[in-house]
Amino acid sequence: MFSLYIIYIFLLLWAVHVTQRIFYSLYFWQLKEYRVDRVKGDIKKSLIVFLPKTAVLAVLLLLFSSLLSEPKDVSSWEDLVLIIFSLFGIYSLFLLFRKKWRIPKFTKKAILLLIVAVVLLAYSTTLFANSFFLFIVCTEIVLSSATFLLVQMLQIPTFFGKRIIYKKAKDKIEQHKGLTVIGITGSYGKSSTKEFLFTILSKKYKVLKTSGNINTEIGVAQTVINNLKPEHQIFIVEMGAYRKGEIKLMCDIVKPKIGIVTGVNEQHMALFGSLENLLSAEGGKELADALPKNGVLVLNGDNKHCLNLYKRTGSKEHLYQKIYSLSNKIIDSDIWSDSITAYKDHVSFLANDKSGELAHFNVNVLGKQNVQNLLGAILIAKEMGMNLGDISEACKDILQEQAGTTLKQGKHDIDIIDSSYSSNPDGVFADLDYLSIFLQKKVIVMPCIIELGKESARIHEKIGKKIGKVCDLVIVTNKDNLKEIKEGAVEAGMSEKDIILCDNPNDIYSIITLFCKKGDAVLLEGRVPSRLLGMLIN
Repeated sequence: MFSLYIIYIFLLLWAVHVTQRIFYSLYFWQLKEYRVDRVKGDIKKSLIVFLPKTAVLAVLLLLFSSLLSEPKDVSSWEDLVLIIFSLFGIYSLFLLFRKKWRIPKFTKKAILLLIVAVVLLAYSTTLFANSFFLFIVCTEIVLSSATFLLVQMLQIPTFFGKRIIYKKAKDKIEQHKGLTVIGITGSYGKSSTKEFLFTILSKKYKVLKTSGNINTEIGVAQTVINNLKPEHQIFIVEMGAYRKGEIKLMCDIVKPKIGIVTGVNEQHMALFGSLENLLSAEGGKELADALPKNGVLVLNGDNKHCLNLYKRTGSKEHLYQKIYSLSNKIIDSDIWSDSITAYKDHVSFLANDKSGELAHFNVNVLGKQNVQNLLGAILIAKEMGMNLGDISEACKDILQEQAGTTLKQGKHDIDIIDSSYSSNPDGVFADLDYLSIFLQKKVIVMPCIIELGKESARIHEKIGKKIGKVCDLVIVTNKDNLKEIKEGAVEAGMSEKDIILCDNPNDIYSIITLFCKKGDAVLLEGRVPSRLLGMLIN
């Protein structure tokens, strides 16, 4: 038998361990927006949540306990349970002190789930009043599944609540006569195009936009309900999706008159299940089908999927199609660019349109890829009655942050390129192109990209080859496709010792500050550890 003192210490350690597990589960579901389809698209990380090592060990302990009959053997089994889960508790404390816990944002939904989980956990102790150690083992096994069930149960009232919100937003849009709604979708470039367009059109009109990375049905509907005013003339809506039909639902709510597809790639392929489903939603088909008579569909002429959509929708008599591209050599574009020069702190280019109008643009954004998104915004602004000269002047007010990538002065005069807002394959290649402008040593810190489906290995190997050509050092923060990145980088000439796996911000900071000196550049790409940026910036 154990002394009461030992039991109390064990309970404290186990409580710390269980708290870490609950926090991580809630963090995971929050990251996946409480959606089962997003979990299916990220099987490796999902297994860590649903089948952690502690749960596997608990199953083995439970099987072992079923073989025991002698009281002495049972007592030894209890000793084993106490020792094992005390060690897990100590390890959880160690991770807490190193600030490596994954903690959810304490939204109303997360707090409700947390309270219900704690209450159920406390109540379940009464069911095992005479089997304390059996309770510990069973809790370890069912904890993740119980959290999943709680999330799904909460989705039932959420489903009906959302429908009420959708209806309220739809009614408000229908009552707002004269409002022009512009829908923006695509696999990449949505947010920056939205921000550029908002800045340009705000020079002439009263404009509302979805803020930040809000691009779901519920986010769009709540924006309408809370922020749309009678004086607004234009509403710019960013439209994201993870499955077929979601763009259609948003279009049913806001009724866009102008649509733009910024570009399509394999991002989220694992969630959509097929290229056909992806092309229906983020690929723009649902947006094109939702546009009214005399609606305008604006497409990226440099993207093969957008060009295919252009061909498929060309027969629709009611639809006006417009094309933008970096040059006018491949397709007859409505607007295109010349003389593009990417500098460290801005881009410069000429914009030409079919009417012969031409204007020079100097815009404070980083990387040549932003010219493409700017052209899309410029083309829509022309459709709204602005000329290139006025648009060029308006673009002077665009900030680096609006493009999702910023250049900051780091410690020891190292240039820090912050592109940690999000990550997709085209964005990674574009950021590496921008990084190549820098003349001294170049470092990239990035995670492997998730939700790419069957194309993941090929894409990561391609990214590795690009890294090998541009960078002197790469730090990868997770190991999902590290093998493919390494193979690509080595094939392109990078030494294997310069390809490092590390997820600890302190260690990454040490590696960077030892490797880099004044004038070197570090690219933070995708969801890198949040503390790292603060450590690198003065």
